[in-house]
Amino acid sequence: MKKSKSVDNSALTYYESGFERNRLKTNIGLIEFERTKEILLENLPKPPAVIYDIGGAYGEYSWWLASLGYEVHLFDLFPKNIEMSHELALEYPNCKLASANVGDAVNIPKKDKSADAVLLMGPLYHITDYNERIAAIKESHRLLKDGGVLFTAALTPYSVLLYNITVYNPFGDNPNRTLEDPSFIKMVERELKDGHHINPDNTVYSGIGSAYFHTAKALREELCAGEFESSKIHGVMGGAWLANNIDELWKNKASRNALMNTVRLLDTNEEIIGLSGHLLAVSRKP
Repeated sequence: MKKSKSVDNSALTYYESGFERNRLKTNIGLIEFERTKEILLENLPKPPAVIYDIGGAYGEYSWWLASLGYEVHLFDLFPKNIEMSHELALEYPNCKLASANVGDAVNIPKKDKSADAVLLMGPLYHITDYNERIAAIKESHRLLKDGGVLFTAALTPYSVLLYNITVYNPFGDNPNRTLEDPSFIKMVERELKDGHHINPDNTVYSGIGSAYFHTAKALREELCAGEFESSKIHGVMGGAWLANNIDELWKNKASRNALMNTVRLLDTNEEIIGLSGHLLAVSRKP
């Protein structure tokens, strides 16, 4: 049985902590979730189309899509995420997932051409080996029906550095001096050089663990290598995530709309798309 081998153990530690739970319901996660939902609805076929959410974590997108009438099958490498996905059922009392199982992005136990859409919104940054990432993309290609659509998420090489610039504060009662840490700067230099986020056991920086970060160009090239010849790449958060007090702004319809309008303005401009930190590619199987 094929299985991706390059997912770092620190990623397991991250998800076992439960930190991912509710991430999309606060701060910059609000922007990511809202814009991603917009892009999904712009490109998905109508319900009850079949969707495989591969590497879908605890299933925030899975449950939302199921509530719209889609037949959604959730797969994730980490058992803790599947466990947490069952807890989300309480928030969606009138629907259910078709299935929720532990599964690896390179080996999904489903038939060829059995899905109308595949969400691959985690594996490409957790799989650090190039050949395994291409294998995961090809597996999605195998699963999709002709004309089916693939949604692929990626993090950019600038994401960790930009975020830490926004929280840098060497003064006060709760100082943040991460930017002054030579080991952190060395880690970022490697990210900017070749995309590799080397952070064994989260010893340098508390986050997702060792990973691979894509530029828009690199993401498009990998999707092409995985048999998706054409992809449209979106900057999911634009520069809106730089705003202060996002949680408060989100409570007001006018300020929330203002933020989202800025995201759409910068959405596919590849001169600045890396500012988003989070990319979403839309690819269609011929």
